[in-house]
Amino acid sequence: MKPLAIAASLITLISLAVAVFEKDVSDREFRNPTTVSAAASRIPSGPPVPVIVELFTSEGCSSCPPADALLLKLENDQPIPGAEILALEEHVDYWNNLGWNDPFSSFDYTARQYVYAGALGNGNAYTPQMVVDGRFELVGGRGGQAKDAIEHAAALPRSTVTLTQLHLAPDQGEWTVSADHLPVSGDSAELWIAITETHLHSSVRAGENSGEDLYHAAVVRRLTKVASVDGHKPQPFSTTAKISLRPEWKRENLRVVALVQEKKSRHILGAASSKLAE
Repeated sequence: MKPLAIAASLITLISLAVAVFEKDVSDREFRNPTTVSAAASRIPSGPPVPVIVELFTSEGCSSCPPADALLLKLENDQPIPGAEILALEEHVDYWNNLGWNDPFSSFDYTARQYVYAGALGNGNAYTPQMVVDGRFELVGGRGGQAKDAIEHAAALPRSTVTLTQLHLAPDQGEWTVSADHLPVSGDSAELWIAITETHLHSSVRAGENSGEDLYHAAVVRRLTKVASVDGHKPQPFSTTAKISLRPEWKRENLRVVALVQEKKSRHILGAASSKLAE
């Protein structure tokens, strides 16, 4: 074979290999560990279905600001008919030793992300990572895949969660959370309550985003597990939760989010949210 023909053949083989690799990466970035046949075509009727969209991010990561902006846009625009997008922006701490200490970061969110890594089958934690209703994970800045995942999640059967504020003090809030229509799955469920704050930003002075002003969606200030439910014989349940509040959090920008989540699969069964009422 002539040298030019050999070179052309090599280029063709390399191009095919790259195409296969890119397709594999794309497929792995949107994982669907459950069967959701035709789910995206079923738009729920009635009130919008709450869908939890978690973003694992860091101010020290140069790839994260576009994902933060996407989450903020999803939260503000609510572009999916039949879905109420509840944003949880969770700042991990494993970027903090690379030049910039993220003021919103916590090991609690790093630990939560590693639990997802095991449950979703990718075995890897990365930023920016978006997890939709504990079922689907994707690279955080991919708007099309994010919308597809939200549509899928909104079309799936879910539990009914209600959230009622009982008391609010400067340093603490108290809520009643109730859940009904829990599935009999053999997987116990956990009730989590998150306190989020919007309109937060940082002027980053070091690290990969040095010199940038970064603006965030609903940053998780506190995430607390408050109850567990037996998955073998679930019954409607109600519990009262007291969550401490820090004085530097701006009360007018705070929201409480309650979610019921299976312990092993990490599937979110239902959620509810409300602004803090004075």
